[in-house]
Amino acid sequence: MKNNILYLFLVLLTLGFSACDQELNLEPYQSISEDLALDNDNNVKAVLVGAYDALSAGALLGGNSLRDAELLGGDGEVLWVGTYLGPREVANKQMTVTNNEAQELWLTAYNTINIANNVLAGLDVVAAADKGWVEGEALFIRAISYFQLVRFYAKPYEAGQANAQPGVPVVLTPTRGISEDSKVSRNTVAEVYNQIITDLTKAESLLPEDNEWRAGKWSAAALLARVYLQQSDYAKARDAANRVIESGAYSLLKNYADVFNRDENSAEDIFAIQLTSQDGVNAMNTHFSIPDFGGRDGDVEILEGHLSLYAPADKRLALFYDGNGAIRTGKWNNLYGNVNIIRLAEMYLIRAECNQRLGTSVGATALADYNIVHTRAGLPALSSITLADILLERRLELAHEGHKIHDLKRLKLSVGPLAYNADKLVFPIPQREINANPSLSQNTGY
Repeated sequence: MKNNILYLFLVLLTLGFSACDQELNLEPYQSISEDLALDNDNNVKAVLVGAYDALSAGALLGGNSLRDAELLGGDGEVLWVGTYLGPREVANKQMTVTNNEAQELWLTAYNTINIANNVLAGLDVVAAADKGWVEGEALFIRAISYFQLVRFYAKPYEAGQANAQPGVPVVLTPTRGISEDSKVSRNTVAEVYNQIITDLTKAESLLPEDNEWRAGKWSAAALLARVYLQQSDYAKARDAANRVIESGAYSLLKNYADVFNRDENSAEDIFAIQLTSQDGVNAMNTHFSIPDFGGRDGDVEILEGHLSLYAPADKRLALFYDGNGAIRTGKWNNLYGNVNIIRLAEMYLIRAECNQRLGTSVGATALADYNIVHTRAGLPALSSITLADILLERRLELAHEGHKIHDLKRLKLSVGPLAYNADKLVFPIPQREINANPSLSQNTGY
């Protein structure tokens, strides 16, 4: 199945991608020939597969943005010891406007968004029976790309506030060449979140429940749950997570370690990035693993500050190992393994947290959902819990999967001496974009 991604993307390339030599890269450095690529049903669907391929790039959901979320929020729990300057600046909160990680995430995300916009612009030639899922997948891809962008390049969403702080540019139509119209300004954080929710709500209504490895109805609902949680909209986050759980489409694996390092999705994966030896590597493996498993020399070390959080009997603790002279996480030891993006365990923990905060029991009690995840880790069920218990369970269950800085920001927790909304916890807008586009404003502190 995953080999089809490579084949169709190669078809996509022959249908009309061409490099653009102009400096402005606010929209992607590639463009699609409308006459060739969007003239029939098969070609639009091939472009859609190309959007998945772009989404799986190392700079986006192929691993690096997940890694950077852990480095940016991992003070005292993880340590970057690699030789690459970009991640080191992220880990040290000393990014410059030419930071390569900030530049590549921006370019790759907008490239992906542009491909999705081209699919949406070509819906008229898609077979009527397929138009709904094609549109839904493109909307999901656009939404998840914007969600990564707004969380890294903007100050955090603040519940109950106007959220008029600069977000990122929201572009909803294809860019097929560079013009003055390409020099767009930044939308507010509120506007970016509104667009993400609009896209995901429609995607959930259009997508099929079972869509194999691609985004489906429950992928959209699960991402909505994550977005609403980031906004502290606990009722909507709870209800979206509940829809996913109640669908019965997914189940927790009995053994926690079996969730990771897989070549195919497990029953627990709601959405995962598909990788093969032909079309890329797992960038989390590159940096979190060691040469024995296809990684580098061990760029990221796991520190005692994290390991000490686990109970001795916790099976999740057993997944860590000593490799190349330091402790590593065993979640990323497959060079070509899938990158887990959304898992069912997260939905249980979102529903538990929201029910606990709201004093409700939609779908189940907070205690019941907590214990489902807690006991899977080999720990005894508890008879009562606090919100702090749920948040710790989330911290342990989802560790080193790209959640850390985003959770710290939504919970308004400090990162070392830095407040949750400190300038240094926001990526700079790449300087080349500022130079090329006078409508773009730089983030404070850069």
